[in-house]
Amino acid sequence: MAEQKRDYYEVLGVDKNADDAAIKKAYRQLAKKYHPDMNPGDADAEKKFKEASEAYAVLSDPEKKRQYDQFGHAAFDGGMGGGGGFDFSGMDMGDIFGDIFGDLFGGGSRRRSASNGPMKGANLRAAVRITFEEAAFGCEKEIEITLKDECTTCHTTGAKPGTSPETCTKCGGKGKVVYTRQSFLGVVQSAETCPDCRGTGKIIKEKCPDCRGTGYIAKRRKIKVSIPAGIDNGQSVRIREKGEPGTNGGPRGDLLVEVNVSRHPIFQRQDMNIYSTAPISFAQAALGGEVRISTIDGDILYDVKPGTQTDTRIRLKGKGIPSLRNSSLRGDHYVTLVVQVPTGLNEEAKEALRRFDEASVQSLKNGNGTAATTGRHGKKRGFMDKLKESFEDK
Repeated sequence: MAEQKRDYYEVLGVDKNADDAAIKKAYRQLAKKYHPDMNPGDADAEKKFKEASEAYAVLSDPEKKRQYDQFGHAAFDGGMGGGGGFDFSGMDMGDIFGDIFGDLFGGGSRRRSASNGPMKGANLRAAVRITFEEAAFGCEKEIEITLKDECTTCHTTGAKPGTSPETCTKCGGKGKVVYTRQSFLGVVQSAETCPDCRGTGKIIKEKCPDCRGTGYIAKRRKIKVSIPAGIDNGQSVRIREKGEPGTNGGPRGDLLVEVNVSRHPIFQRQDMNIYSTAPISFAQAALGGEVRISTIDGDILYDVKPGTQTDTRIRLKGKGIPSLRNSSLRGDHYVTLVVQVPTGLNEEAKEALRRFDEASVQSLKNGNGTAATTGRHGKKRGFMDKLKESFEDK
């Protein structure tokens, strides 16, 4: 008794309402999993691979799928079912096998385009260097690249003036050649780009002397690039149709300009926020007052609070990088205040600091200041003790 076949939708693990993309994706996953080359000597894997291939061959063909949906396996009992196995003859499986073999053996898909219709040209890449501020606020730059312009002699035909390209005899002008191969699944047909005309369907016997049959002349061109505000290092700007020419009337590719942002001596960027440090004197930290802080908008005056400790971080709201999507939105600028300890004091300055320290200690004893910390010998010490220790350590 012959083994009853499983439902094709069940084999691929898809719903009956699945579209072509879902069916193809399901088959590719099963084919890669059970392909004999990935499971040498595994009879069960080979059986499952053939079962999945049979299901895909039916469900990927609109007419066969319609028959199967209406009559089930009985629709193919005369030609596909029975003891002889499923018949793959005449079926173009080149597309799906090309994808699978590319994934199995590396290097991407082995399938090549077999159409001589209009195709978009390849993208070109270039790079431009800008300053930190230019990245923040946007700018316009001019770069020089090599572009292929239309040959004015042959007007992109590639043929010598007075002659014309001829129809390729190998593919009959279709741009593709159908190959029939014998595999363990049976006879399989695949369509590949014609090697003689490279998919154009035309052969140029007498080439244009200026462009040598390419139809284009390479020239150095200056291109203006508009850099948007908020762009970050490594991001690219796309300029439409400034890439390689298309084929068979297809549009040009695009020009992708990578933006390299130079380091800033003061500012560091993280997303839309800016980080920097600003020195303040001991007197400014202790007494408070205005300090000058550099931002990408220019210097500003910031009111430091009395008693500010070193490494205090302040936030300048809205002084960061503009959003790449909405330039009216900006990040923040975080500034770390670093107290500069004076060095090289003369005796008069040291004496003044000692008197100040004594006054500070007395103020603490009277409860007018913050609590003092304990020194190395169990003695209460204030800010000036720490300052003097820093001098002694030096």
